Amino acid sequence: MKKIFSLILSIILICSFSLYGCNSAQSTETDSSTQTQNANLTQSVTNKSDDDKFNPYLTENKYDIGEEMFEKRNDVDYGTVLKDVTYYSQTAGDNKQCNILLPAGYNENNQYPVMYIFHGFGGSHSDQIDDDSYVTLLYGNMLHDNLAVPQIIVNVDMYTDKQSEKAEKSDEELRYIYDKAIDDVAKDLMPFIEDNYSVKTGRENTAVAGMSEGGAKSLCTGFKWLDKFGYIASFAPDPGIIPTEFYKGTYWNTPYLEEFPQPTDENTPFYLYLAVGSEDPWNIDCTLYYKQVFDEMGIKNQTDYVDGYEHNHIFWRQCFYNFLSKIFK
Repeated sequence: MKKIFSLILSIILICSFSLYGCNSAQSTETDSSTQTQNANLTQSVTNKSDDDKFNPYLTENKYDIGEEMFEKRNDVDYGTVLKDVTYYSQTAGDNKQCNILLPAGYNENNQYPVMYIFHGFGGSHSDQIDDDSYVTLLYGNMLHDNLAVPQIIVNVDMYTDKQSEKAEKSDEELRYIYDKAIDDVAKDLMPFIEDNYSVKTGRENTAVAGMSEGGAKSLCTGFKWLDKFGYIASFAPDPGIIPTEFYKGTYWNTPYLEEFPQPTDENTPFYLYLAVGSEDPWNIDCTLYYKQVFDEMGIKNQTDYVDGYEHNHIFWRQCFYNFLSKIFK
């Protein structure tokens, strides 16, 4: 029995000594490996999974943005507005112009995503981007307040035909001339912007938006060129995108597309946003119809029917706030 007890005691002493030595070594190794562990932790946070990435659909849009967000402030740099920038459009067979907003701090050594904006019917390429225009002031304030991503914003001229004949066109003729802007943006304007400005390319870095007739054109452009546009916004869009019953028998109803193309896993929009005000006199039904079609096709979208707003820039600027707060993040 004594021999057994002595053997057990010896084993206990050996194990205790071994544990002490291991703990001491571990303590030293812990001190020396702290930076490595912290670096690994940082790397794991940086390399987020897809589930951790920003999802614009998880945040409800706001339509109570105060006037101060749309007013000029003395302490804000609103970037640089380049007016009447000329490029040649093969689609038009003539020169066209656009207005371009370069963000505050624009640096050619950096690269920026791009948003293209279509104006409404009868408008021009200076409606949204100009000195002290509502998108210029809104975006400058949002960028200053860290509510938006630095980006280049291009105000498109939808008139895509011989410039010398513009004044002679009827509204019906303009409707079909505007359709040509869908190809002009993708084939002519985008390459020009990418060749002359410091641009991030790829659909993950390209957005299109518009209101009214421009909202119809933004949906047509985004879906015809799903490989080029990852973010699509349409505010109270007109009919004339796909066949509808609205304004039937008029030039407004003539569809540009027979149907919306079905996106694949590779070209599904990162964010598809539609909105219309409850007091809009023209485009409530067609906006909600487009949403119905998207839902039936299984195309994720965020479509808002907003109480109290009409068909004007008071509503558009609220919509632009939402879109700018969600794209390229």
